[in-house]
Amino acid sequence: MKLKGAIAFATATVAFTGFAAFAETKPMDVSFEDGMVAVSLTGQAGDPVEGRKVFMNRKLGNCLACHQNADMMEQPFHGEVGPALDGVGDRWEEADLRGIVSNAKNMFPDSIMPAFYIDSGYERPLEKFDGKSILSAQQVEDVVAYLLTLKE
Repeated sequence: MKLKGAIAFATATVAFTGFAAFAETKPMDVSFEDGMVAVSLTGQAGDPVEGRKVFMNRKLGNCLACHQNADMMEQPFHGEVGPALDGVGDRWEEADLRGIVSNAKNMFPDSIMPAFYIDSGYERPLEKFDGKSILSAQQVEDVVAYLLTLKE
């Protein structure tokens, strides 16, 4: 009987606080299905404002090195290697974008886009990335949230 009361209390606490235990998915534990990642890497919604910052940051995502994005015209030197990302939020679902940002090679095997959420298997890693991912799980979620705002 005490166990049932403790479970009910824990359930009520989770419901009341909105807190649910969710362990961040480690880079090599990400589950890809046809290149998509259906489940959040963090269990938290991404922040599109933070995602825009990561996207623009030349030392983090450096997405502008390869992609054009009309939303960031204040930034010079948009790349032309990857597709333009205007309207990407209309063309792709959240699970697709999460998979592409995490590791595009799972969806597009010939892609030259770096895998932003792996921590091993790099071909020519910089020393600072040895054993680490380029982006954190939350940064991936934030970039995905930002990309979903890019509508036609």
